[in-house]
Order: sequence, then C-alpha cells, then structure tokens
Amino acid sequence: MITKGCDDQPDIYLTFDDGPDPRFTPRLLDILDLFQINASFFLLGQACERFPDLVRRISEAGHTIGNHTFTHCHPWAVSARRARDEVRRTQGVIADACGKAPKLFRPPYGRRRAVMIEEASALGMETVLWTRSAIDWGVMAEIDSIGHRLSQACAGDILLCHDAPMVKNKPDLTLAVLPGFIEQSHRRKLRFAPLDQLLARRTGEGSISPAQSV
Repeated sequence: MITKGCDDQPDIYLTFDDGPDPRFTPRLLDILDLFQINASFFLLGQACERFPDLVRRISEAGHTIGNHTFTHCHPWAVSARRARDEVRRTQGVIADACGKAPKLFRPPYGRRRAVMIEEASALGMETVLWTRSAIDWGVMAEIDSIGHRLSQACAGDILLCHDAPMVKNKPDLTLAVLPGFIEQSHRRKLRFAPLDQLLARRTGEGSISPAQSV
C-alpha cells in the first residue's frame, strides 16, 4: 500500500478523484497541459461508461489512471460480493475505454476494506491513499482554505483533490486555485509527477510504504 512518495526527491503527486466529469475534467486537463505537468486520476466506472472519450483523453495526455470503484459506494455499506464487483467491473470499463487496465486502486473515502484491497491486488493493482487533502468538499471548501492547504505540500506528498462535483465536492474552487498553486510549487523547486512513476520506482526498490491510519 502506497501512502507517501519519496521525500528524498522534489516530487509531489497531484491526484483527482471521482471523475471523469464533462464540465470540470476537460478544464482541468487544459490547465495541466498549459503547465506541461502530469497528474493521476482515480476514476469511477459508472462515469467512465458515460464518458469514455474523456478516459481516452486523460490517458493520451500521459496522466496516470487509477480505479476508484464503480459507484463510489462506502466500502463497508455493501456486501463482500458487491465490494469485489465494484473493483472488478471498473477495471474492465477503464480497460475498454483506453486500452489498458489501471495498476493503481484507491478505495472510496480512503476506507480500506479487506475484500476490496484483496480484489485490487488480485487484479494487479497497488492501493494508494494520500498524505494531504485539499478538502475541496463540504463546508470547509473555500478558495482561500483550499489554496492554503495545497501550499503546505512538501516533497513526497500525495495530494487529494477532486475533478467531479459528486455529493459535496467543489471542483470549481480547486480549478480556481490550481494555476497559482502550480506556479508557487515551481518557485519552490517542487516537481509534479504522476503516480505511475512512483510505482515504478517503488517496484524497482522492492519496497512499499507501510500503511497509515486514515
């Protein structure tokens, strides 16, 4: 299970959950393209079925794609069979859309139910959490507070953001602060990297960060 990057490198890892979304994901991709940086997208299977062209666009732009289950159900609110199917079904939908299956899995809400983690592993995926959340959802989601939380990023941080307005997410606010955060990070000599680079480095080293509590 990956919970943090390598803090001996100036890399930080932007990740976006719950997409793809036709209103916000294209705008996000335009920003990332403008700054020529790559990020990681943990996608919902049901959204991928509706918007396969967006899945392909994400992949073709060189971003990492991860599995975030089919419906974003709470891992402990469904049967074990349903929990496994949420992971397995999404893997197939993403592979159909972009021609390759994800190697990374992020459980909804960061809740690590064993059957989901086991299914992800059986499908060849590593589970990824995060070290710092933008908290771009709910009552704490305001432009200034999101910007402040992101500005605290340090080398090795995996940053959790959202690119779809599922439930209480506010991706419009994240998109508003993202260009300034990227410019600030560049001034701090931080480097944005997709998670597949971290996975390759970890695999080469043969070590994975120990799990942390969520």
